[in-house]
Amino acid sequence: MRRACSLAVSLLVAGCAHRAGPVRSGAPHRAVSPQPRLASGATQSGYATWYGASLAGHRTASGERFNPSQLTAAHRTLPLGTWVDVRRPDTGGTVRVRINDRGPYGSPDRIIDLSRAAANELQMVQAGVVFVELSVVERP
Repeated sequence: MRRACSLAVSLLVAGCAHRAGPVRSGAPHRAVSPQPRLASGATQSGYATWYGASLAGHRTASGERFNPSQLTAAHRTLPLGTWVDVRRPDTGGTVRVRINDRGPYGSPDRIIDLSRAAANELQMVQAGVVFVELSVVERP
């Protein structure tokens, strides 16, 4: 009887166990909310955020590993490999970044996620979110 109860409990627990879905490695992410496609020389305004050490080493949509010390960024629709100038109008600070990931997700007002290095260049680390203007410099 004891053995039958143990077996029943084991099967019940095994049936309730969480199974992880398939692991995606380096697969491009799809944009969640549409943004206008930007041609070379085009501009876009909105808010920038940044992401750092907690995602270091994770694969980006381009397949490369995220390195917070590189001047990279995530954008929802620009082709991966696009170079963008990000300007902060309130300070005049500018940084050139390469798009290697998808995002930001959440608020549609947020148009770009910057690496920590890029955020440092714009002096926005402490603020977290700042208004910026993007200019497409070079598309792949």
